[in-house]
Amino acid sequence: MHGGRSMAEFLQLLVNGLAVGCIYGLVALGFVLIYKAGEVVNFAQGEMMMLGAFVAFTFIVQFGLNYWIGLALAVVVMAAFGGLLDIVVVRRIIGQPQFSTVMLTIGLGVMMRSGASMVWGPETRGLPSPFDKTVLQIDGVVLSAVYLAILVTTALLCVFLLGFFRFTRVGLAMQAASQNQLAAYCMGIPVKRVLSSVWALSAGVATIAGVMLAPISLIDPNTGAIGLKAFAAAVIGGFGSIPGAVVGGILIGLIELFSGVYLPEGFKDTAAYIVLLAVLVVRPQGLFGAVGRKKV
Repeated sequence: MHGGRSMAEFLQLLVNGLAVGCIYGLVALGFVLIYKAGEVVNFAQGEMMMLGAFVAFTFIVQFGLNYWIGLALAVVVMAAFGGLLDIVVVRRIIGQPQFSTVMLTIGLGVMMRSGASMVWGPETRGLPSPFDKTVLQIDGVVLSAVYLAILVTTALLCVFLLGFFRFTRVGLAMQAASQNQLAAYCMGIPVKRVLSSVWALSAGVATIAGVMLAPISLIDPNTGAIGLKAFAAAVIGGFGSIPGAVVGGILIGLIELFSGVYLPEGFKDTAAYIVLLAVLVVRPQGLFGAVGRKKV
């Protein structure tokens, strides 16, 4: 290995990069879901993840509820918040220039950060997990149960979402609305309700990502900044592809960790965006993106 790095260290970075990349992928899924349904790029997706983690922190740590009950309640609360956000705010500017929706979601993200700071304070918080104390060691590679739980959760969510969109009436309605909202409306699909459901689903997925992230990097009001890396992951994977979002997130997670060890100082924070630019130049639609017009 370069610089005398051991195979064990390489494998350790690989495992950690996969886990961190899965978090990026889960947040990127939120971008993809909302964009697929309403062609809105939600730049507050990272803040929704942060807010979901804090809501879970309230239920699990401050209220002392069981971890799984607290997680389920946090997902329900954030799903309701996401749906209401669409009904009360986002729906009002549908049909306006794309720039308006971008600025709106950026503003919502700022408000969420400020609100979290006022409610929970600016301090960094820890969220205990039932997997914290379980560690496996194989040939010098430390496998934390937290990281394994992130990998399994991401895989299960991907399978669930793919099945949801392919085999359920609500999922099929969401796909129809994403293809052509007017045609879907004429076919009797309640487009507005479907869009609100997508925002609710996206907020729920973001909450799971925030709870998964909390044990490995803690949470504070600025945690939502990883939304930018998740956005890059969604673009790399192909904006609109569920598997692409996860693959893009994993690529960024791996690139980030390996560049921090094997490349000169300073590359860690920029390597992911260099790869993003390279992908846009070579394949503008992303790795899994489709080229062509929408079908009606």
